[in-house]
Amino acid sequence: MNRNMMRQAQQLQQRLIKAQEELEQLMVEASAGGGAVKVVVSGKLKLQSLTINPEAVDPQDVEMLQDLVLAAVNEGLQKAEEMASQKMSAITGGFRLPGM
Repeated sequence: MNRNMMRQAQQLQQRLIKAQEELEQLMVEASAGGGAVKVVVSGKLKLQSLTINPEAVDPQDVEMLQDLVLAAVNEGLQKAEEMASQKMSAITGGFRLPGM
């Protein structure tokens, strides 16, 4: 590997590390049930918060609340994953790197 290629690889690695750090700070929000359940997920796919409207809590219908939580969390994770993928793709030019 010549020096120029080595330098480019190091620069790419630095940009990827910076992007990974930025993803920890970027957040997406998702909701279900018309906003009855809201979640915030980081770009690193970590659930940051979960908010449940008290009106959504019906002791007679716990299954509905469980479904709303699952739907909101899954939507949040999907949005965060798409955001992370776009950010990394912008750096790598669409080239998929192992572990990214």
